[in-house]
Amino acid sequence: MKLPVRVCHYSGVLPFVRYSSSAADDLRRKLAEGPEFKDFLNEDVRNWDDYQGKLRREKGESERLRLPPWLKTTIPTGPNYSRLKDDLRKLNLHTVCEEARCPNIGECWGGGKHGTATATIMLLGDTCTRGCRFCSVKTARQPPPPDPKEPENTAEAIAAWGLDYVVLTSVDRDDLPDGGSEHFANTVKEIKKRIPSLLVECLVPDFRGDLKAVSCIASSGLDVFAHNIETVEALTPFVRDRRAKYRQSLTVLEAAKTFVPDLITKSSIMLGLGESDEQVMQALKDLRSAGVDCLTLGQYMQPTKRHLKVVEYVTPAKFKHWEEIGQSEGFLYTASGPLVRSSYKAGEFFIGNILRKRKEALNS
Repeated sequence: MKLPVRVCHYSGVLPFVRYSSSAADDLRRKLAEGPEFKDFLNEDVRNWDDYQGKLRREKGESERLRLPPWLKTTIPTGPNYSRLKDDLRKLNLHTVCEEARCPNIGECWGGGKHGTATATIMLLGDTCTRGCRFCSVKTARQPPPPDPKEPENTAEAIAAWGLDYVVLTSVDRDDLPDGGSEHFANTVKEIKKRIPSLLVECLVPDFRGDLKAVSCIASSGLDVFAHNIETVEALTPFVRDRRAKYRQSLTVLEAAKTFVPDLITKSSIMLGLGESDEQVMQALKDLRSAGVDCLTLGQYMQPTKRHLKVVEYVTPAKFKHWEEIGQSEGFLYTASGPLVRSSYKAGEFFIGNILRKRKEALNS
């Protein structure tokens, strides 16, 4: 069986960008056949309107909210889970699935109901130079130097697994002159050298707003350029590291399209940190103005007691609302659900589309 794996991370008015490129038109056709909202939900819990538990902390309250049933996941097990873990360790590769304590690791690594195993490889080591208050990835001012063999090892792993779609991410490396952009770009080139047809998505840092670094990544041959704004503008100083700025992130996303106009761009927002509907709406408009094509929205979940507490558990119905708003705002694709993460099910979607096309070709 072919093993699809997803390898991925964690001023002024910008002009509105119209989608007229062939790449955008092609993606729109693909996304029309993509997953529905129900695919992002715990299948055992659909009557969320009947839930009587407390979903929001009021101002001044300090207790942690109890996890609602639609966010409960199973303990990771299974042969695919074990095989991926062993392969990654042998090649000294890190995954954001483990480092960021992603709640979907069991489903993604184990294959889920579709038998599509996915994983998320994190480049440039497992130690970040920033300390965002929502993220459990370990931090240091001077992390170990990047492994020079990592681009080749990553490409080797992907070639061996026989993938159709891969997402690469990385920690922030403010200690490196280029933020690690060349290392990132070399990994993409190594992958494309081995498998030219492979779709590659890169979920990248902001590189301190260095547009030369953005150009290096955008021009590396990747198919999707992703960078997360993470939260609304008003909460950014309290949620993200002080070096991560809301407008700086928007500039990075806009610049990627400037360097490669046909490039598909993507961003993600966490909900449940205390944002208002008006602030979320403005963030969506800001992303569209920056030319962002694809959007994901998911529930923030406190990784450890040392991190920000959840202010609100957003209901699946509200996530459905934001999915509809995203579509009406003109995003090519909006994935919105409690357990949705930056690249959740991306591999499954594109792989399913490719397999359908192959089947249609055989039957024609």
